[in-house]
Amino acid sequence: MREPVYQDVLDALVRIRPHLPATPFHEIPPLSEKFGCRFFLKFESMQPIGAFKVRGGVNLVSQLAEDERARGLITASTGNHGASIAWAARVFGVRATVAAPEGSNPDKLAAIRRMGAEVAIHGKDFDEAREWCEARAGETGMRYVHSANEPALIAGVGTAALECFEQEPGIDVFIVPVGGGSGAAGAALAAKECNPRVHIVGVQAERAPAVYQSFQAGKMIPHPLAATFADGLATRVPFELTFSMMRRLVDEIVLVSEEEMCEAVRLLVSEVRMIAEGAGAAPTAAAAKMDLRGKTVVAMLSGRNLTAAHLQTILSGGVPRP
Repeated sequence: MREPVYQDVLDALVRIRPHLPATPFHEIPPLSEKFGCRFFLKFESMQPIGAFKVRGGVNLVSQLAEDERARGLITASTGNHGASIAWAARVFGVRATVAAPEGSNPDKLAAIRRMGAEVAIHGKDFDEAREWCEARAGETGMRYVHSANEPALIAGVGTAALECFEQEPGIDVFIVPVGGGSGAAGAALAAKECNPRVHIVGVQAERAPAVYQSFQAGKMIPHPLAATFADGLATRVPFELTFSMMRRLVDEIVLVSEEEMCEAVRLLVSEVRMIAEGAGAAPTAAAAKMDLRGKTVVAMLSGRNLTAAHLQTILSGGVPRP
């Protein structure tokens, strides 16, 4: 399991482009004024599954060996990663199973099923679903796809950052959410190659701070809980490959509260007319509490897959329960 390099990101862009055109990338004047900077959003919410992870899914599945395709794929996910594997599996004609924990976003699970993948519900959270999935892969011989420790996934999602720098080479700060870390690791890999001076900021939920605490300590430390409504951030343990890359390439990791993410969701609806899920709003939430004056800043709007019930709660001024 080697770390991907910049050439892998360039190669991934060639593989995914026939299936996934570049997503929109725009400066948002009202937020530039509010934050005192040039504030850009990368609209990965406009991907066909509503989230950035599909880039990694296409890059990985397109490279599978024939015996892997024949055995089928199995993975664990709270939603977006599973959808990425399901979408790519359908494109390339591969059977896929997605293990999800109890209480997962029902809209995301319904979408995964519509794409033709089987959904298996196991465990109280992502990490318990992942453990079941790993055991099941050993029993069946299916090709297990880890949500983070996969170089092809990391290189694939890194293409989003590459698209940003193609349009705006002078980016000073790049803000990306951190769950398992593939998005942050991939973005940092591409961004640092494009501009070694860019400041990479990862964002975690206060109620799921495993990577933040590990980053501060310089070693991987599990956390007992991941009690956030932002399911894309809800991991209890860091992962070896992405954590190693983040330690080297990410400059800081900040925490945002449930309330701050909800306020960012409301801000994106009111000022941008876009829906963001918790993880997708987290970079904007972080920007709102940072000193970004005079900088050129990019925030990754990583996904839009918020349930209608959660959106209604947030727009009413509340905070959804995990």
